Amino acid sequence: MGGRRKQPGVSDAVSGLGDLFADIGPTAAIGAEGHRQRMRARLLAAGPESLADHEMLEMLLFLALPRRDTKPIARALLDRFGGFGAAVSASPQALRAVEGLGEAGIAALKLAQAAGLRLLRGELAARPVFGNGTALTDYLLASLRHEKTERFHVLFLDARARLIADEVMGTGTVNHAPVYPREVARRALELHASTVVLAHNHPSGADTASRDDIATTKDIRRALQPLGIALHDHFIVAGESCVSLSGRGLLL
Repeated sequence: MGGRRKQPGVSDAVSGLGDLFADIGPTAAIGAEGHRQRMRARLLAAGPESLADHEMLEMLLFLALPRRDTKPIARALLDRFGGFGAAVSASPQALRAVEGLGEAGIAALKLAQAAGLRLLRGELAARPVFGNGTALTDYLLASLRHEKTERFHVLFLDARARLIADEVMGTGTVNHAPVYPREVARRALELHASTVVLAHNHPSGADTASRDDIATTKDIRRALQPLGIALHDHFIVAGESCVSLSGRGLLL
């Protein structure tokens, strides 16, 4: 929005996004537009940290639901899911249970989640994963900590340890996600990967590796070794923790 020529105002942008996600609903309560303008002004002047979780959700939703009062929906999302991250990470099926949200509102929340993950993933693609501070664990936590069933991710890295791809190679139940070492090896070859990082979540919150976790890790390493592809680490995401099996001496 640079330059000094007259540009469309914020309300025009909101209207355009509203058309994109348009969802018919009851007319917003009197004074709602003033409330929205004040929140937009605060966001632009003081940044996103000036907004509480319910205000962030409310703003996302009034882009998608321009004719609704989105404050009650935002509050309902927090009541049901407990926080901003959990709300935008919830499955579409779970979100459909929130009264008034609708498909347009769900699309807005999932778009916000996708945008956040794409920003974090871009950091891993632009610079070497190793020695890049907490970029890797931040990304894995954002990807996996709110999942209700196990997902097994494989991150494929190039010769400079930059991310080529992050692929889900196993989904399952609350305590098991099958993954096949040959498939991991085959995909690593297709992507010309030099190094692989494994990650999966424990929805139970247990931050200890199971026997199956350790066995799967060793099986994948054995499948990669003849190809000259290194297995760098295997991370377990459990609640707010991201545990390294290498750091616990379990990759020996």
